Amino acid sequence: MPPILLAVDKTYPKGLMWLRRDLRLDDNAALYHALRSCRQVLCVFVFDTDILDELPRADRRVEFIRESLVEIDARLRTLGSSLIVRHAAAAEEIPALARALEVQAVFANRDDEPAAMARDTRVFGDLANAGISFQTFKDQTVFDRDELLTQAAQPYSVFTPYKRAWLSKVDPFFLKPYPTLGYADALAPVPDEYRKAVPTLADLGFEKTNLAELEIPTGSQGGAALFEDFFARIDRYHETRDFPAVRGPSYMSVHLRFGTVSIRRLAGVAHQLSLQGSQGAATWLSELIWRDFYFQILAHHPRLADGKERQSFRPEYDKIQWHHGKHADGLFEAWCNGQTGYPLIDAAMAQINQSGYMHNRLRMVVASFLCKDLGLDWRRGERYFEIHLNDFELSSNNGGWQWASSSGCDAQPYFRIFNPVTQSERFDPEGKFIRRYLPQLAKLSNAAIHAPWTAKPVELVAAGIELGKNYPKPVVDHAEARERTLQRYAAARPPAGK
Repeated sequence: MPPILLAVDKTYPKGLMWLRRDLRLDDNAALYHALRSCRQVLCVFVFDTDILDELPRADRRVEFIRESLVEIDARLRTLGSSLIVRHAAAAEEIPALARALEVQAVFANRDDEPAAMARDTRVFGDLANAGISFQTFKDQTVFDRDELLTQAAQPYSVFTPYKRAWLSKVDPFFLKPYPTLGYADALAPVPDEYRKAVPTLADLGFEKTNLAELEIPTGSQGGAALFEDFFARIDRYHETRDFPAVRGPSYMSVHLRFGTVSIRRLAGVAHQLSLQGSQGAATWLSELIWRDFYFQILAHHPRLADGKERQSFRPEYDKIQWHHGKHADGLFEAWCNGQTGYPLIDAAMAQINQSGYMHNRLRMVVASFLCKDLGLDWRRGERYFEIHLNDFELSSNNGGWQWASSSGCDAQPYFRIFNPVTQSERFDPEGKFIRRYLPQLAKLSNAAIHAPWTAKPVELVAAGIELGKNYPKPVVDHAEARERTLQRYAAARPPAGK
């Protein structure tokens, strides 16, 4: 069925839609406003060298974006346009392109990460100097910035009251989709000099990854297929989400990260099902609200994730004396490589290293282990996740690591320290997840696989395991590490009553 064309008065002769982390045409806020406001609209994506130059040459995220852009370009071509794709510093390229195309306005969806805001401020200034309007819109969250504030007109710093406010304010208005393609007649043909195929990975200076091997679906079609699969399981989400060997998560995080799905659609479905009594949908909706929460925390407190010297939400925890030096570096390397001697930790690190994904329960466990068993600065783990996660989201990643290290807003208490063995026994009781990623432990019994060093020598021999040779001994003793952590945090905390 062709799109329904709606009549509307136009403000600008020509506009440029700048796609960033909103890689879809349907239900796209900025594109909707561009099409409604302009008689002609062109769409552009910039592979930003300011970002790409910091990445490893084989990066699944770049490949995911590239494949999603191919889908967008194909869709635009069916609508009489195509996608302009550039490979340059976006802060310079967008104003230059806007001038070259003689547009009167540039449209984009907001991005509240500190570096993105600095980029957009620069773009705004350059466009203003050229007499070109720069308009941005909310698209990646249901509520952002100052839409939810306390009665004292301050941003929330505790999740539960934020969630209550979110649920009391949300209504169909905030969740309804933008009928973007109802105005698709404004999509214009691209001038010949810009009408090119989406660059290959090699054109961008990148190599292919194992994205296809992992069967990670890309683009809007991939996101829709994943959500359809999750929809059939959502009612059981609250029962299955914590078990890494079970298909419990939605696996939508990478699509939310790059905007190949609309947060309004996902939250709308979850909200409706929760109102109908689905506990699974209510639990998943709570996870989406956590995402909004961390976005608004970062928007109001950019110091948490601005540059390399990221600060703790609770400043007293920046006084913690983390373990450092050569031995600390060795512990960090063991953590990164899945060589800690704790099978659940090592299997989780194997998962992220092989696939760019880590189960959410395991993200909490490995983060706690890094900070509270190894005594290493949470920023080291945060940075590792930033490089390796397909779904890396600055606000959620920073929020999650600060939660695990007890330094963040509404974080777990510093004395709550996950025991990696009991977590393993509880959430991977049969060792299925461990066996998948640590096949050398496959022959151990369900009782021994969570802590091989406790197995009897005869069982280790029967399983073909020699601790310290083909599987490491534990790099720390959890009970001893726990006591050191309590002392470390107590020393950094202010005296009672202050």
